[in-house]
Amino acid sequence: MNKIDQKICLWLVPFGCTLFAFAFWNFQGFFPPLSPTMSAEAVADFYRNNLSEIRTSMILCNLLGMSLIPFFILIVVQMMRMKNASRVFAYSYLVAVVNGGTLFALADLAWLNAAFRPERDPQLTMLLNDLAWLAFVTPVGFIIVQNFCLAMAVYLDRGDKPIFPRWVGHFNILTALLMAPSSFAIMFKTGPLAWDGAISFWLHFSTYGIYILVMFFVVRASVLEQYQQEANHSTSGWGGQAA
Repeated sequence: MNKIDQKICLWLVPFGCTLFAFAFWNFQGFFPPLSPTMSAEAVADFYRNNLSEIRTSMILCNLLGMSLIPFFILIVVQMMRMKNASRVFAYSYLVAVVNGGTLFALADLAWLNAAFRPERDPQLTMLLNDLAWLAFVTPVGFIIVQNFCLAMAVYLDRGDKPIFPRWVGHFNILTALLMAPSSFAIMFKTGPLAWDGAISFWLHFSTYGIYILVMFFVVRASVLEQYQQEANHSTSGWGGQAA
């Protein structure tokens, strides 16, 4: 990656996240989320009464939801610079990113399908709505794998000047632990572990938002350090030739 490539990947984060937040939070029903206790008729009525907003939001989410992938690949590139024996953690991180993007696309597609035929049987609309919310909230395994792999890579980095500070490893483990309870949303329709609950939704996505913000500045610092090292190396190389 050259300097322009990495800058593009980095600055897609605030751009994509801002537009994604607007798309997802611009009307009631997605923020805050629909309750899992709603009847099939109530869910179907929600989709019938908010068709244009749902379709607009989900199209925008479809176009912008993958905007974080270049950022995560940039993290992989930085992991590949670490001085440890194996790159298995970087490759595992990459695979987890791909799987996470697929699951998000599944949730988005289910919401779009629920809004595609508002005249269908309410039970089918509720089925698609359940699929969308559960695919969006519960599959945290890929995030846990990402964070664990990055943490292990940080701990095993043996470079004179580590690519990421050691606290980044602790931060990734803590983030994984805070998001892990969301996997139990499949078992509850009410309470903090339901898909609209304090833990499965609010703690989950607040933690993830803070994680992206913190990692943005961590990765930015690493990229700037890389540029500085390359510039110093280039300067010393020219100096050596002049001598």
